[in-house]
Formats: sequence, C-alpha cells, structure tokens
Amino acid sequence: MKAITVRQPWAWAIIYALKDIENRGWPINYRGDILIHAAKTCTKKEYQLAREFCQSMGVVIPELISLRRGQVIGIVTIVDCKFSQVASGWGMPGQYHWKLENPREVTPIPYIGRLGIFEVPDDLVMEVVA
Repeated sequence: MKAITVRQPWAWAIIYALKDIENRGWPINYRGDILIHAAKTCTKKEYQLAREFCQSMGVVIPELISLRRGQVIGIVTIVDCKFSQVASGWGMPGQYHWKLENPREVTPIPYIGRLGIFEVPDDLVMEVVA
C-alpha cells in the first residue's frame, strides 16, 4: 500500500484533528487511500511552530513526547491536488494542496519512512486495516 511520511504533529492532525490539506512542494496525481507515516524526527522548534498554527485553527495538539513517531498511524484518502498561491485553512501559500478525506486510525506499525511516496508491504498493513 502507498504511504507518505509526515512530520509530527502534522501527521497527528491529519488523523485526529481533521487536517484536510497536506502541503507539499510537488503535485500528486494519485487518488485513493494512502498510509500516513509519522516521521521519526521533530525538533522542538518545529513542534512549537506547528503547535501555534494548530492553536490558530482551534486545535490543541498533544505534547511532543506523547506523539507516535517512526510508525504508520493511519490512512487517509487523497481526493484532489491543486497548487495555490493563497493560504486558506490548513493550506499554506505557494504549495500544492493535497485534499484529504476519510482519516482512519490504525494500530501503529513501526516502519522506516522515506522521501516521496513509498510502498509498505501489504502483509504488514492487512493485519491492522479492516
């Protein structure tokens, strides 16, 4: 199954806080389900900036220590992708906005992420995805 690595707390926000836009510098033509892999690294500064942004969206995120990292934490459906020069909601200006729907939590799967889209073996995923 296809997967994408997202840094925390953004990965958490996609699965648990209805973050419906993933901002990327590149477009995606794929439409369908994709695993959300929480990156292993997150600096305190990255976390603080994300926390402030989330608060502006009315979302309180968990403490960094409690966020899962280095694991697949959920599945979301990519339904669209558009470039935007304008910030709106979760979308940042000058980015491709991947439109996300139907976030679902899964039993966490420890896994090493990669840049770009990558494949997670189906046998690992089938046990946790109903």
